[in-house]
Amino acid sequence: MNKQGKLDKLMSSAWSQWLLSLAVAALASWGVARSHLADHAQGRWLLAALVALAYLVFCVLTVVNYQRAQRRQEALWTGDADPASSVGDAGVLIAFASQTGFAEQLALQSAQSLRKAGMAARVLPLVRVSDQDLQSATQALFIASTTGEGDAPDAASGFARRMAAPGQASLAGLRYGVLALGDRSYAQYCAFGHAIDAWLRRRHAQPMFDPVEVDNGDEGALRHWQHQLGVLCGRSDDADWSAPAYTRWRLSERRCLNPGSAGDPAFHLALTPLDLPVPHWQAGDIAEIGPRNSGAEVQAFLQQLTLDDGLLADAALAQALADRQLPREADALAALRGLPAEQLPARLKPLPHREYSIASLPEDGALELLVRRMRQADGRPGIGSGWLTLHAQEGGEIALRVRANSAFHPPADAGPLILIGNGTGLAGLRAHLRARAAAGRRRNWLLFGERSRAHDYFHREEIEAWQAQGLLARLDLAFSRDQPQRVYVQDKLREAAVELRRWVEQGASIYVCGSLQGMAAGVAAALQEILGDEALITLAEQGRYRRDVY
Repeated sequence: MNKQGKLDKLMSSAWSQWLLSLAVAALASWGVARSHLADHAQGRWLLAALVALAYLVFCVLTVVNYQRAQRRQEALWTGDADPASSVGDAGVLIAFASQTGFAEQLALQSAQSLRKAGMAARVLPLVRVSDQDLQSATQALFIASTTGEGDAPDAASGFARRMAAPGQASLAGLRYGVLALGDRSYAQYCAFGHAIDAWLRRRHAQPMFDPVEVDNGDEGALRHWQHQLGVLCGRSDDADWSAPAYTRWRLSERRCLNPGSAGDPAFHLALTPLDLPVPHWQAGDIAEIGPRNSGAEVQAFLQQLTLDDGLLADAALAQALADRQLPREADALAALRGLPAEQLPARLKPLPHREYSIASLPEDGALELLVRRMRQADGRPGIGSGWLTLHAQEGGEIALRVRANSAFHPPADAGPLILIGNGTGLAGLRAHLRARAAAGRRRNWLLFGERSRAHDYFHREEIEAWQAQGLLARLDLAFSRDQPQRVYVQDKLREAAVELRRWVEQGASIYVCGSLQGMAAGVAAALQEILGDEALITLAEQGRYRRDVY
C-alpha cells in the first residue's frame, strides 16, 4: 500500500473512532436527559438537540464508511493505483457489466493474471467507461453478462443506451477482446456481449480474438479465456483457474512433418483413448493437454535443492513433481530447501494446461493434432509442445480433455466454405475439410501459407487428393520464402478479390485459423479492403466469419 493509502486508512479509522465516540456520548447524554429532564421544557429541547446530534453523527459515520468501502473497491480495480489515473498506452482497460457479481469477479481475476505478468491493468464497471477511456487505451477487455432475453445488466443500461447513439468517433487504435457470459437455454444467448463486439467493430476497433462465450460459468470456456490472457501478456505459466478433468490417452503416433525446414519442427500426433466412454468432438473443438516435465528436468531441479542421493532417487517424488511448475530462481529455490519430500509438491503450482486445435474427427479413429515445437525465452522447449513432441514417449500416456469450441463449429447450412490459415493453424481447417468431405459438400476453398513448399507443405498428399477428387473447389498456397518477394495468405486473398466477393454473395462462410500475430491481422485487413467493414461485421454477426487464432 502506498503512503497516501496508509494515511487515508489512518484518517478514516480516526474519523470513525471519533464519530463513534461522539455518537455514544450523545446517546448516553440522551438517556440521562430523558430520565432527569423529560418533564421540563428545557429538558425537551435538550433531548431534541441530542437526538438530532446523534442522527447527524450516524449519517456522517455512514458516509465515511461508504467512502472507505469505495476506496477499497477502487484499490482492487486499479491495483492500488490512483483511481483517477488512466490506463494510457502501457496498460489494459478491463470493463465489466455484472448482474450477480460474477463478471466483476472474472474482471478482477483477469487483472490479477495480467499484473502478474508485469502489465498494468485498470478495472472499471462498464457504466463508468467513458469515450475518453476508450480513445486513450490501446488494449481493452470487456466482460459482459446478459440478463433476461438479451438485455444488458441493470447497472450497464446507461452504457447500452450510449452504444445506440449516432455519430461516434473511430476506435481504430483499440485492440479488444470480449468475454460473453450467458445461459444457452435463452434464445438470445450472450446477446449483450455480442452487441458490445458488434459496436466495437463498427467503430473500427480490432478484435484480438472472437468473443469467448461462457454458458453458465462453463470452466472450459473460462480456461480458454485465461489462455487468451496468456497470449495477450506473453506469459503462459499462470496456474489454471480451474483444473481440467483429464482423461487418459495413448500417444500412438508422432511424425515430423517438416524435416529440413528453416522453422521449428512441426509434428503430426495421433492419440487414442484409454478410458471409456470416448468423448465426442466435432470440427473446431479443442484438446486441452496436461503437460509434464521431463525426467531430466525434475532431476536437475532436485539437484539444485539437495545433495541427498536418497531424495534424488525417490521415484514417487519425481512422479509427483512431473506436473508441477519447477522454479529456477535462486530465491524460490532457497525457500524450498529443507522441506520434507512429502511437502514439496504441495508448495509448487501445477503446470497449466495447453490448448491445441483438433485436426481430425471421431470417425477417423484417433484424435490428431498438428503441433510445432515452440521455444521459451531461455531456449528450452515450450511446456506443452516440448512434452508432446520431445519428452513424452511414443506409446506413453497423455492427460487430455476435449473442450467444445462452439465459436468455431461448422456452419449450420450447406453453403460454401472459405478456409484461411497458416502454419499449424491447418489443424483446425483440416478437421473442417474432413467434415465437409464426409458430408459430400464440395464448395470448399483453402488458402494456406507457410515458409517453403519443399519442407512446410503439411499434409500435402491429403490436400492434393481432396483437390483431385473435387472436394476442394479452389486451393491457393502462399509459401513466403520460395521467392525474393515475401508472399502471404492475405496477398493471395487480394489477388482473388473478385472471386472472394462472388463466393460471399453466394452465401459462403469464412473461417480463419492460425497465428494471431501477423497472419490474423493481415487477413482481417485484406477482408476489410475486399468486402468492406460493414459487410465483414454483418458476416461476424451472422456467424459466417469466425476465427480461431492464437
